[in-house]
Amino acid sequence: MAHITYDPRAMTDPLDALFRGFLHPVRMDTEVPQIRMDVKENEGGYAVHADIPGVDKDDIHVSIDGNTVAISAEVKKSTEQKDGETVLRRERAFGRVSRSFALEHEVDEASATARYRDGVLELVLPKKAAAAARRLAVQ
Repeated sequence: MAHITYDPRAMTDPLDALFRGFLHPVRMDTEVPQIRMDVKENEGGYAVHADIPGVDKDDIHVSIDGNTVAISAEVKKSTEQKDGETVLRRERAFGRVSRSFALEHEVDEASATARYRDGVLELVLPKKAAAAARRLAVQ
């Protein structure tokens, strides 16, 4: 005899129910959100806007290695609770989140800048100047 579990979300989105757990893991209420971002390019470099709400700027780390950029952040759990209070529901996520991506051109890490304001990390990533070809003398 088959066991059928009732899931109210399956009634609202049948396509999601079909692929739940197949193409992506089941979403938990305490899952740490992904870093969502926009990357734009102009002839001088790249501009990145990454949404990382609820994080202190000291808990955000950006590293650049050639054309690879890695962003990581830690969302800390709020444990503030007053006497006589009982937590009825906790939906705000906490934990470590990271994202890395490769760009077409190498980044000039010495000129790159990062600014965090209103939950958005803004990166300005200038392209590294292409090195001129060097001709070797044959001895």
